Amino acid sequence: MDTSAPIASRPALLDLITVPVPSGVFDTPPDSRHILCFHMGSPVPVSLCEGSRRRAAVRLQGQFCITPAGSSSRWLLTGPARSMLLRLSPSLLVETAAALGLGGGAGELAPLNFLCDPQVVRIGWMMRAEDHDAYPGGRLFVDSLASALAARLLGLQWRKEGGPVKPGRALPPQRLRIVMDYIETHLDEDLTLAELAAIAGYSLSHFKPLFRQAVGTPVHRFVLERRVDRARTLLLEGKKTLVEVAIEAGFSHPSHMARCMRRILGVNPSQVAASLQ
Repeated sequence: MDTSAPIASRPALLDLITVPVPSGVFDTPPDSRHILCFHMGSPVPVSLCEGSRRRAAVRLQGQFCITPAGSSSRWLLTGPARSMLLRLSPSLLVETAAALGLGGGAGELAPLNFLCDPQVVRIGWMMRAEDHDAYPGGRLFVDSLASALAARLLGLQWRKEGGPVKPGRALPPQRLRIVMDYIETHLDEDLTLAELAAIAGYSLSHFKPLFRQAVGTPVHRFVLERRVDRARTLLLEGKKTLVEVAIEAGFSHPSHMARCMRRILGVNPSQVAASLQ
């Protein structure tokens, strides 16, 4: 696979928008992606219009509804509300269903409403935090969230777990070395799971567990640790500013580098630099 195309031009596996929802009748616009709509704020009485029938309920913070790609639904709201929308790539869901060994059609989602699943909600809040901070974790972290979300949605809908990747199977050493060399060479770039999977010669859904089995840590965590290690090395050399170190190590800005360094090493950049004294 050609990975030379600019990352910005590649479709995102998962993105987030927040939208105001007016009171009265509201039709959700169809989208080419699967939509998870999370209610934000105070409870709001609503009715879901299904043909000539109406299903009354109260939208609560943390609840979400699933609208499959290309679908729409009609709501009647007693007051204005605000929603957070997670938009998930349908192709990722199909690929994840195949990797999990689910039957034909498993990559399709059915519309579901008024759900509250802790794992899905946690992914939603993590995406919200990333969006609020201008995505300091980069595309790789968002891709990891997208993959986790796809697997969880399939688990909720099909109530079936497992997959073709057998326990103990890991990425072959030669392919692992190719991936690691690629990561080291492109550490200052906004890496994605898709390009790393392509370098390894596997689908995205197969690559994740194979890499984790081989290394003992998820892909995004491994890359983060490598970035922290590079930043530490550059700081100890004492030749670059904090901004230059952050950029060369692949962090979006020095404050993001500092947070990650404290989380992994227990020290901040100034403490690392001070150890030269």
